[in-house]
Amino acid sequence: MRRLWMSALLAPALALALPAAALAAPSAPAARTAPAAPAVAAQTLQLGSSGSAVRTLQRRLAALKYYPGPINGHIGTDTLEAMWAFQESQGLPGRNYETAAMKRALAHPHAPRVLDRAAGPDRIEVNLHTEVLVLYRNNKIQLVSHVSSGGGYYYCSSGGCGTAITPTGHFRTLSFYPGWISVPLGYMYNSVFFIGTAYAIHGDTDVPLAPVSHGCVRIPMDIAAFFHTLVRIPGEPVIVRG
Repeated sequence: MRRLWMSALLAPALALALPAAALAAPSAPAARTAPAAPAVAAQTLQLGSSGSAVRTLQRRLAALKYYPGPINGHIGTDTLEAMWAFQESQGLPGRNYETAAMKRALAHPHAPRVLDRAAGPDRIEVNLHTEVLVLYRNNKIQLVSHVSSGGGYYYCSSGGCGTAITPTGHFRTLSFYPGWISVPLGYMYNSVFFIGTAYAIHGDTDVPLAPVSHGCVRIPMDIAAFFHTLVRIPGEPVIVRG
């Protein structure tokens, strides 16, 4: 719940291999060897990348229910966070670029691990081990989002001291507070509360790969803009497991 501003993600420039410049020496004026074709390094898709390969990536993520933002051929923070969610759900290290392992997984993905099918066909599952939220409709995946949960650190505020832990268990959505709201530990955006008015699934400008919240479940701002429209409030089951 603490208000943190998203750090700039610095992506290295794409390195292009230099073309081979040497030509074979001619054995005779009429028998000159053709120039060698230039060697170009494979493109690495990362924050700031643009082009048709990015559109292909965005369409694939969207088809798998990882929200990449607009299909615009440009990797911004929304597409990057969708890449994180996919990597996390596939058991891959979170990276700021498309790794070779991620490419293979995109071709043959597995679904995120189901936490509790018995909780109902419509439910929200938050896996604290992978830092992924999955929204189900009729037991079909509607949305997969990267999250940042409780960071496990000790903190003190005007309300007292405690450890930043996201409670695990079975809960239900209780209320929705639109826009930015101020709480003792900072600010929260479009908050869907599931434990009183203390713990919520909410948007934040800082949703890093590491768990850093005071206990709430942070989701990216682009997803927070519409997440509340996809769930039943009150009453949607919320399953949180480590």
